Amino acid sequence: MLDKTYRPQEVEQRLYESWEQGGLFQAGRNDGAPFTIVIPPPNVTGSLHMGHALNNTLQDILMRWHRMKGRDALWQPGTDHAGIATQMVVERMLGADGISRHDLGRETFVDKVWEWKAESGGTITNQLRRLGASCDWSRERFTMDEGLSAAVTKVFVELYRDNLIYRDKRLVNWDPKLLTAISDLEVESAEQKGHMWHFRYPVEGQEGTFITVATTRPETMLGDTGVAVHPDDERYRDLVGKFVILPLVGRRIPIVADEYADPEQGSGAVKITPAHDFNDFEVGKRCDLEMINILDAHAHLNENVPEAYQGMERFAARAKVIADLDALGLLERIEEITHTVPFGDRSGVVIEPWLTDQWYADAETLARPAIEAVEDGRVQFVPKNWENTYFEWMRNIRPWCISRQLWWGHQIPAWYGPDGEVFVAYDAAEAQTLADAHYGKTVELTRDEDVLDTWFSSALWPFSTLGWPEETPELARHYPTDVLITGFDIIFFWVARMMMFGMHFMKEVPFHTVYIHALVRDEKGQKMSKSKGNVIDPLELIEEYGADALRFTLAAMAAQGRDIKLSEQRVAGYRNFTTKIWNAARFCEMNECAVAPDYDPSNLQQPVNRWIVGALSEAAATIDRELEAFRFNEAANGIYRFTWNLFCDWYLEFAKPLLRANDPDVAGETRATAAWVLQRILTMLHPFAPFVSEELFQQMGGEGSISTTAWPQQDLQNADAAKEFGFVIELISEIRSARAETNVPPKAELEAHFPDLDATRRGWIDSNWELVSRLARLSGISETMPGGASEIVVDGARVVLPLTGAIDVDAERTRLNKEIGKLDAEIDRIAKKLANEKFVSRAPEHVVEQERERQAEAEAAKTKLEAALGRLPAA
Repeated sequence: MLDKTYRPQEVEQRLYESWEQGGLFQAGRNDGAPFTIVIPPPNVTGSLHMGHALNNTLQDILMRWHRMKGRDALWQPGTDHAGIATQMVVERMLGADGISRHDLGRETFVDKVWEWKAESGGTITNQLRRLGASCDWSRERFTMDEGLSAAVTKVFVELYRDNLIYRDKRLVNWDPKLLTAISDLEVESAEQKGHMWHFRYPVEGQEGTFITVATTRPETMLGDTGVAVHPDDERYRDLVGKFVILPLVGRRIPIVADEYADPEQGSGAVKITPAHDFNDFEVGKRCDLEMINILDAHAHLNENVPEAYQGMERFAARAKVIADLDALGLLERIEEITHTVPFGDRSGVVIEPWLTDQWYADAETLARPAIEAVEDGRVQFVPKNWENTYFEWMRNIRPWCISRQLWWGHQIPAWYGPDGEVFVAYDAAEAQTLADAHYGKTVELTRDEDVLDTWFSSALWPFSTLGWPEETPELARHYPTDVLITGFDIIFFWVARMMMFGMHFMKEVPFHTVYIHALVRDEKGQKMSKSKGNVIDPLELIEEYGADALRFTLAAMAAQGRDIKLSEQRVAGYRNFTTKIWNAARFCEMNECAVAPDYDPSNLQQPVNRWIVGALSEAAATIDRELEAFRFNEAANGIYRFTWNLFCDWYLEFAKPLLRANDPDVAGETRATAAWVLQRILTMLHPFAPFVSEELFQQMGGEGSISTTAWPQQDLQNADAAKEFGFVIELISEIRSARAETNVPPKAELEAHFPDLDATRRGWIDSNWELVSRLARLSGISETMPGGASEIVVDGARVVLPLTGAIDVDAERTRLNKEIGKLDAEIDRIAKKLANEKFVSRAPEHVVEQERERQAEAEAAKTKLEAALGRLPAA
């Protein structure tokens, strides 16, 4: 006997352990065509956040659905070594004991990281289990495990020997606290109030003539090697080719013509510091300007600046530069501004563009086949508009800095000879052989201390996890994979790079579809952040409402291209859905509903039973269609509407008299139909809500696991039954609405008049009169047109309901007019607010959106009341 209430906390862990121990998630269980997804590997340091919850819920829906459709489904799990994040975690742990990594040395420190990983690195994967993620954990990989490390080495060596990896001196995002280059994704830009300083540079040989330049970083002027003006700017045409004398330094720097300079901005002249600004670096290359690095790794000024500034911290040097230029009369003005400042997302310090030697991949060459694969449709983005983002990045791609100044990660397989000659090899022995041949003698080699960017190993994920470079059966069967589900923020950092490496090494795209899910925001539409205090913890929601409620909420709200506004109330609402299903199962159990061995859903005698199995067949087809198109919200709402509205609210209500019928054939068919439909509801629900569906399946006598049952694919749609019960449901619903809108007391029974029914509809009403009269509270059918009546139209047929005697019509008219007046005032108030440009421009976006929503709600309510007013008898 089912318990009165469903308690997910007592069910979920037990069920998940049985699934995993039973090997139900392992690939190879089905004989069908392969269906493969590689999980976006979470950082080994990570904890489950709402983005993970959404991403993995959507993946799990697809995996469970395809398994039930007979596909050989592989969901490849694993974690990323997360170089900088993991190193920081372990460094902080050691720092608590007063130990630095330098005290330990590289080898011992890396051993400590491995120890930490063994003890704490499984947190995120255990949390994914709590969500219900049905990964093939027997195949779990780690980006630094032995096999993946071998793949990384092979890729680096081959790309280097193909001249697609090289060493170069270029600008990078430099973190002066962590002392490493970082990726653009690890840079957080923040708006801050600051200043724009306008300085005057004297033109050589023209006493009293100056060019004014402006900067937010005055200390960098010590590294200026040019001043750029637009080639069409008439003000400076005669100065192009001449020189200015750089104040404080005395260096002659040329005035060059370059379209980077904007004549409309400031003076139209721009100071160029190629070694400390990404745009200036490009101008410097185009105009052949000297590149002078004025900072050391700690962002202190180095030997390339005048002695008075050497060794100064960058912001202290800024203050001195400003003061010294002011003393020389060269500070023209200071402008207060709001500007964007780059910070390291982990260090919290201002990031410096810094000129340094690093390893680079020739991304432009690698990108060409990856661009073509999307252009010709071999890979499709869903929603399609994200292709534009992909193309924008890929067609303007720059060399990819792949080296990091860290100890934790894949150490670059490069060794240096005594004169700096580099030898890239699979191991130290091969490097030594190459060096000995080069020098003609044995020399001592020093290995490059840098490690590879974490995204380098992640770019191999779709094929390295399947055993490459070995030619494994898994690689042959499951590559290319089918779908990648990820967020828009890593289209370039991860998706594009998997495309590049997949095309280069596998000669095939790594996946045919890239589904880009939206952001999960708070209920006001704001991005979640710790600083705002609006972060919603998925684990807390799972603890309170169960994993199914959270999963179903996320799926039901995952409309393509639209961010999710999540609130706890939404999750509570979908918890009520699981409760509704549980209660429906209890109702069936109490009414002894069970599927008979000889039950044939295609040979039913009762119209209502033919209707519900046909509606089920239609719902299964709808869910299929929507999941094929990655419309997760429509699929979730499809199972929700069928289960809650058609099965629970209508069918079980319609079935009550049949379940109590004296005719054993009628009662037996209805009991079997209710049980049969409920079983298939649980099957269709399983990808979205795996725990409650499994628990009910087993409690109701199901054999094995519901995850191994076949997806409903039998076409049992019955057009006649669908029309009949569609009409009956609409009739009852419209009469109920008309009663509610005109304040007819719930217990009052009305006599309906149907002035123009055709024979078919009359037959439907007659054959279902017990249902219609009971659920719509009708006492009978009047053959004459009543006076003082309200009229509605159902499927083209008029329904007349007498109101005189049931309500005070005049009082009701007065009430409705009063309510409409209140709504008119509310609509007018909101309209004036939204027409106020100051309000719209100054109020937060979510506040403006809330006002628009209130306006729409008020207008909808007014329309409803006006319809009710129109239904009242004429005065």
